[in-house]
Amino acid sequence: MGNDIPATFPYVGRNFADLSGTSLDSSSSSSSASAFSDCNSERSGEFPTASAQSRRLLIACASDDSDDLIRQLVGDLESCSLDEQKQAALEIRLLAKNKPENRVRIARAGAIKPLVALISSSDSQVQEYGVTAILNLSLCDENKGLIAASGAIKPLVRALRTGTPTAKENAACALLRLSQIEENKVAIGRSGAIPLLVSLLERGGSRAKKDASTALYSLCSAKENKVRAVQAGAMRPLVELMADLESNMVDKAAFVVNTLVGAAEARAALVREGGIPVLVEMVEVGTRRQKEIAVVVLLQLCEESVELRAMVAREGAIPPLVGLSQSGTNRGKQKAQALIQLLRQPRSGDAAAAGTSE
Repeated sequence: MGNDIPATFPYVGRNFADLSGTSLDSSSSSSSASAFSDCNSERSGEFPTASAQSRRLLIACASDDSDDLIRQLVGDLESCSLDEQKQAALEIRLLAKNKPENRVRIARAGAIKPLVALISSSDSQVQEYGVTAILNLSLCDENKGLIAASGAIKPLVRALRTGTPTAKENAACALLRLSQIEENKVAIGRSGAIPLLVSLLERGGSRAKKDASTALYSLCSAKENKVRAVQAGAMRPLVELMADLESNMVDKAAFVVNTLVGAAEARAALVREGGIPVLVEMVEVGTRRQKEIAVVVLLQLCEESVELRAMVAREGAIPPLVGLSQSGTNRGKQKAQALIQLLRQPRSGDAAAAGTSE
């Protein structure tokens, strides 16, 4: 069974309707639209305190023609002065954040290569500004290929390992944006990003967890990255996040799990980490979206394993599945009915015993 997502909404270049092959009713689609949100521009502070630099930046952001300032700032990125580099990266970051049309102008002025170089700076603030400027520039689709071609992937992965908390979050977002180009997914995985994203998922704050889960979801559409995520221990924090039904991470974690369980290693890890009771609880007491995605994951586990069917049945899955099959959305009813049918099939041992007794 493929990764069958119970939703129809665009997310990081992938449309869940395309993956599932079946759409939900409009209310379910509307609800699903909030499961993930793409990483947008940085969420750090706005303009620096009043100064000559901030005044000219405010004027540039309000102006239709900031080309002269952009050219000057690109030149300053390659200055021998660390302070000038830092100020230039800060101003480019803010110009790209606050005026979308500046993203193309900045890239065309030659800013990307020197910004990528700043990501490797030993000065943590310079690195953070470089990462964040690259993130903001990556919001323009036209810039993504140029950023990757300029060698940004490995420096962003280093920032994910060694940067400030803000640099790590913004590096995760920037890698997500680059992963929207299909060939970059494997390159990012092979650069060592996935274990670092798993670490962010485990130990980061609420925003870091969201950014890490979003990046993992995108990257793990590539088969070899699914295995990397499992080997990095992703299943444990994902199951823990799904188990916390009061958090805002249940849906995000469940969508990542659904992406991973196409791999046999992921199915084994999900069972080993106690995922079955958590999924059954989601079917029983979760939101409508949570019930549906839990059923989809359980169905993938049970399709080819009689042993796992028995485990799911022993957890008490059938009564809530019956309820979902009667009162869920069309998609939820269909998946619940398919899973009930599997769980009620006689197990091979039972069938053999019945044959003997005859």
